[in-house]
Amino acid sequence: MDVGDGAYSSRTAEDVFRDFRGRRAGMIKALTTDVEKFYQLCDPEKENLCLYGLPNETWEVTLPAEEVPPELPEPALGINFARDGMDEKDWLALVAVHSDAWLLAVAFYFGTRFGFDKESRRRLFNMINNLPTIYEVVTGTTKRQFKEKTSNSSSKNKSSSKMSRPAESQTKALRMPTPKEDEDSGADEEEDEQEHENTLCGACGDNYANDEFWICCDVCERWFHGKCVKITPARAEHIKQYKCPSCSNKRARA
Repeated sequence: MDVGDGAYSSRTAEDVFRDFRGRRAGMIKALTTDVEKFYQLCDPEKENLCLYGLPNETWEVTLPAEEVPPELPEPALGINFARDGMDEKDWLALVAVHSDAWLLAVAFYFGTRFGFDKESRRRLFNMINNLPTIYEVVTGTTKRQFKEKTSNSSSKNKSSSKMSRPAESQTKALRMPTPKEDEDSGADEEEDEQEHENTLCGACGDNYANDEFWICCDVCERWFHGKCVKITPARAEHIKQYKCPSCSNKRARA
């Protein structure tokens, strides 16, 4: 986002949120679907490295800005040094926490530079707060909370309908329903729909939508948009055991 003085009066909370969301999407990719590449780039033998999320939904691991003070707040420095000294999951979670802090810093830096008033700052925060944090996406925190609510039925239903074509049932791939013939089925399905809205894609971090195809990893049990992991409904029908990119990469390194 251009922070030139001439743009100050035209920037809105929605503009800053779009910048936030793009950077967030890029960092989530680094820590999930692109985790193998991210892991390799964070070589402990290199100098202090930072993970940057870019507004165009891409990411970059590079040295910090040379100018002092920098144009924007800087992300955590030296994330590569801790890579080999920690369990990989713990290291990724640590990077995720620092990434969340950096995104908030950048967003409210823009808010201050663009002269946001109290209402604009509140609107910006509310839009940000409606999204799960990077930490929640990477660690599956929100998914685990959802899983606890549905633990009594999910294991039974998963084997019967793990993935499907949206045309057959727009929510079947995620909700894994079993046929219900009792009179309470309508109310139960409505409750399930509300609960599944809290399910997050393990790649992009967005919430469940009933018009999209989803697939579940048989290893980590996280859910993904088919488009995020490049799996179509037709291809899914021929997969006996699906492994997400992150789990596949971990197996390759082992």
